[in-house]
Amino acid sequence: MGAVYTQLSMQERRRIEDWWHAKVPVAEMARVLKRHKSTIFREIKRNFWADDAFSKKYAGYFGMAAHQFTQRRRSTQRKLIRYPDLCNRVIEHLKNGWTPEQIGNRMIFDGVKQRVCQETIYRHIYSKEGMAQELWWYLPLHRKNRTPRRARKRRKANFDREVSILFRPDDVAHRREFGHWEGDLMLFEQKRGQTNVISLVERVSRFTVTLKNPSKRTKPVMGKIMKAIKDLPYVARRSITFDRGSEFISWPHLQAKTGTQTWFCDPSSPWQKGTVENTNRRARRWLPRKRDIRQLTDHDIKEISDRLNNTTRKCLG
Repeated sequence: MGAVYTQLSMQERRRIEDWWHAKVPVAEMARVLKRHKSTIFREIKRNFWADDAFSKKYAGYFGMAAHQFTQRRRSTQRKLIRYPDLCNRVIEHLKNGWTPEQIGNRMIFDGVKQRVCQETIYRHIYSKEGMAQELWWYLPLHRKNRTPRRARKRRKANFDREVSILFRPDDVAHRREFGHWEGDLMLFEQKRGQTNVISLVERVSRFTVTLKNPSKRTKPVMGKIMKAIKDLPYVARRSITFDRGSEFISWPHLQAKTGTQTWFCDPSSPWQKGTVENTNRRARRWLPRKRDIRQLTDHDIKEISDRLNNTTRKCLG
């Protein structure tokens, strides 16, 4: 494990001041202080002081001024520490399932005078204070560290050409018509069995329906979807877009029994149904892959749909 980085102290900054005026090389300063020379270069550059009201002899690096500049910058960056009421409001939203982006943009939308951006919220979550409160747990993926998302594994299957997404009408693709859905299957660890969650999202309104399903086989999956949409008027169930997973191979039964047109993404292209993919990612905060989905009732799954549908959405304004 590497050494833990610490900020320069007042004593170190005073030594740098003396060396700077004595024209000691930065490399030598770094060697004596046991710091990287880039740290010293950045310190001098960021905290170089000059006053236009005086001659150039009053410009330079001064340890006391540098320490004050640094403290001032750190205080302005820690807005949620300086304003406890604002911090409490942010934490309350986090605990209710809001993301930092939703919190920050909602404050802008509401015209709140005292507000923070999503990056400030993320920094607070992963700060010493935020880690002590385990605020990271309320984020969608429950990650203790800010790391890039892993690429999702893709599957291939064969489907008729006439149901390719390439033939989907422009009114569907550009969200100009209500009643077109996207569907997917949320899977869990194998040791939890085949129980899964079907997610359906309407493309215009982003209205979400989640259904608990005991099997990954195509007939139970399609049967559950048909049961969910059959009582809707036709204008509310015009079409559904799926990926090419084997669980959707019995799409002809769906079309024959409900009249709902089915479309399928290109091979290995689940991003073409990005609405439901994004919804699944949001739902994973309550339905992580390691959760034993068998312990949840249909009512529990419906409550998750209600949370998703009642959360403010940037795409809907």
